Amino acid sequence: MAKRKKAGRKSRIWRALHTSRYRIGEYALRGSVGFLPYVPYRLWLSFTWLMARVTFVLLRDYRKRMEENVTLVLAKEIPHAKDRAALVWRAWLNFARGILDTLAVMHMSKQRIALTVTLEGEEHIKRALEKGKGVLALSAHLGSFTLIGARLAAAGYPFSVVVKQPPDERFARVGDDYRAQIGVHTISAKPRREAVRGMLKALRANRIVLVIADEFKSGDVMVDFFGLKAPAPRGPATLALRTGAVTLPMFATRRADDSLVLSVGEAIAPVERENLEESVLATTSVYTCHLEAAIRRFPDQWNWFGLPRRDGKFSRAQMARMWRESKQSRTAQSTLD
Repeated sequence: MAKRKKAGRKSRIWRALHTSRYRIGEYALRGSVGFLPYVPYRLWLSFTWLMARVTFVLLRDYRKRMEENVTLVLAKEIPHAKDRAALVWRAWLNFARGILDTLAVMHMSKQRIALTVTLEGEEHIKRALEKGKGVLALSAHLGSFTLIGARLAAAGYPFSVVVKQPPDERFARVGDDYRAQIGVHTISAKPRREAVRGMLKALRANRIVLVIADEFKSGDVMVDFFGLKAPAPRGPATLALRTGAVTLPMFATRRADDSLVLSVGEAIAPVERENLEESVLATTSVYTCHLEAAIRRFPDQWNWFGLPRRDGKFSRAQMARMWRESKQSRTAQSTLD
């Protein structure tokens, strides 16, 4: 009985700490958005740089993980350790700048958003939407990826994004509300079947649906990514093959002159094989090649957390999670049938 009470107290304490973390995050987010217009942007830039430097020093484990991943796949292209460390710092700083970009856009008019983020390749969007089957926007945690929806919504395109929601519902709603303010509709990535239904509904309404597909950790399709065998999600390829939606690669990146550019590439044709499974495998591999090419072009704007384990093996917990997600994918796929 005493052990149960002690465990219950620990559980309550853990839940309180877990909840308080999200409340702090919520108030920090609301405060930053609220105060942004009243502080000169240059000061925000300086503050962002300072916080990036502080966290870069304090969060040593994350920094080491990024350095190890960069070394793993770019050692030949970047042979000197100092140069790789410099790339990791630029990637870290770019992530911090991306957060500031996301906050700043909340106070921008559609016209100012259009002036802030240059849109290249808009003709591919128009051509794809003319088919009336929706557009799958394939992207990665690259550059200021959170501005893709803001820029396209500002141009008048109906836009939805698939989001992995935080476990705290209240904090998740805050993010949904902010995205809605700039014209971006949120589709929760879980439960998986509901996510598929949400994406199907959006595509049937001829909307653009953004899918961030660069987390190669627990998918159920094995692909080559930076020379490594990696598990990729089958969802984007399955949707494209089943619905006829056009897949367009989209990446919002910062250029050398500090300008932001949303580049939209030509449509990626799905690979048609003898059966659906082989088609999904081949199409997912093609999608992965596009993601890798974009990351190689802007390696200092990727977070470098999406690589699989270095030894190519998975722990028992990871294998169990992969099995569950594979089962969920098959269940969700039945929604398409």
